[in-house]
Amino acid sequence: MQGKVGFWNLSNKLTLFRIGVIPVVALLLLSPGRAPNFVAAALFLVAAITDTLDGYLARRRGTVTPLGKLLDPMADKLLLVTALIFLIPLGRVPTWAVAVIVARELAITTLRGIAASRGVIIAASWLGKVKNLLQLAAANLLILHHPYFSIDPHRLGTYVLYLALFFTVWSGLDYLWRYSRL
Repeated sequence: MQGKVGFWNLSNKLTLFRIGVIPVVALLLLSPGRAPNFVAAALFLVAAITDTLDGYLARRRGTVTPLGKLLDPMADKLLLVTALIFLIPLGRVPTWAVAVIVARELAITTLRGIAASRGVIIAASWLGKVKNLLQLAAANLLILHHPYFSIDPHRLGTYVLYLALFFTVWSGLDYLWRYSRL
């Protein structure tokens, strides 16, 4: 089924929703307490799910747009990085860990830009996809933070964060190695 190919197609609306959620999540993280953290985590989770959904819908409906190709990865990075930065002063994530994630994202985004200027598209690898899933899961658990039903999301989120950091570095080095000729 062909969908609307203009800017206001469903895929781009989901991407814009994800961008719009970013300041709401940030503001909720500024409000201490279980309820604001729960709402922030729920919004972050919905936004993270739209990351997968918007690309799938765009390809399935034939509504991939140049602007969507630009906004989608930017929205993904902004959502994650904003949440992680706002978690630093709350003591939920170490500054150095956020710096590693941000440095990797900047390096690979720059590499993709250089590649695109030379007509080469760098598709997401399985390592990059695992990295992304782990980063989003860690951030969501660290946003949730407070224990629920004998589950400690902060502790679990910290473990997932360190696993995400491993994949962050591994996938970054993999991309740099494979595309170093650029």
